[in-house]
Amino acid sequence: MLMIDLLKSTYKNKKVFLTGHTGFKGAWMLVMLRHLGADVKGYSLEAENPSLFGKISGEGLCDSVIADINDLDKLSQEMKAYQPDFIFHLAAQSIVRRSYKHPLETFTTNIIGTANVLEALKGVEGKCDVVVITTDKVYENVEMDYAYKEDDKLGGFDPYSSSKAGAEIVTASYRSSFFNIDDHDEHGTAIAVARSGNVIGGGDYCEDRIVPDIIRSLEAKSTLSVRNPAAIRPWQHVLEPLGGYLLLGARLSEDPRAFASSFNFGPNMGDDLSVEQLVKIALAKWGSGEYEKPDSSGEPHEAGVLKLDIYKAMLELDWHPKMNSEQAIELTLDWYRNAGSAPLDYCKQQVKSYLS
Repeated sequence: MLMIDLLKSTYKNKKVFLTGHTGFKGAWMLVMLRHLGADVKGYSLEAENPSLFGKISGEGLCDSVIADINDLDKLSQEMKAYQPDFIFHLAAQSIVRRSYKHPLETFTTNIIGTANVLEALKGVEGKCDVVVITTDKVYENVEMDYAYKEDDKLGGFDPYSSSKAGAEIVTASYRSSFFNIDDHDEHGTAIAVARSGNVIGGGDYCEDRIVPDIIRSLEAKSTLSVRNPAAIRPWQHVLEPLGGYLLLGARLSEDPRAFASSFNFGPNMGDDLSVEQLVKIALAKWGSGEYEKPDSSGEPHEAGVLKLDIYKAMLELDWHPKMNSEQAIELTLDWYRNAGSAPLDYCKQQVKSYLS
């Protein structure tokens, strides 16, 4: 069965509770779910300005609840009233550098917020399949040319990375204690975890992310400052892991016992780029722009080398990246060039093309 056929048959007319729907990945996920015919309730903080969610008028695509993931009473109330078929938990404080400035907020949102989602899940009475989204940074990074596998040790140097590893420990505890897959016939809930690499794509306006920094420098005709040029990351277009999350949810619904585990989503092996390589490709494709490499000796620590092994997702989910890194960069730049006054239409166009 083609991926698009499986996803449409899985999500059409189903109720999906999406946390973090006002964020960059959440807004793209919202467009994808609506394309598949799902009914969506979003739960998130107010979107930042500017944001992809604001540009596509995301509140018109779902029942949008603007609230804090740390408000357990509100979260439980909304989830119980909705009784979702699927939950995708994307809400997070997701910026490494911000986690150094606001560590307690990061730990609270990413760890306690995840616990709140799973606690609220107890109020869902029917069958419900849950995908908790974490990150490639949950692994104990040994700074070697090594692609991390799902059973490698979790850890985290910075507050963001360690908070997401903490979220995984909380998820594993709830899955064992309250939603044990051996008792699935009784509670009807299955929980999987998705770990994805660094995403790029149109409509990202966050601070301290390389593509938004590139676009801002191009628009201002200023020199781009590249903080960690040698850092290697598993770059992928945002549609790649989102397609993986949706496929994981579909497989989980089909066979809960087989897929209630963790899966990596990243680029093909050998397709990892350094930050400087990504910048060079992006500026060359844009046709203008300059960059500099300032002294970063006083900057907070960020991982130097980070790669993911995606063999499990390829083998068990039949998920495969559809783009290489250069194609991902090209598609990203196309959005900033062409979305213009119709960003929602352009998002829909890119989603349709990707899924089909």
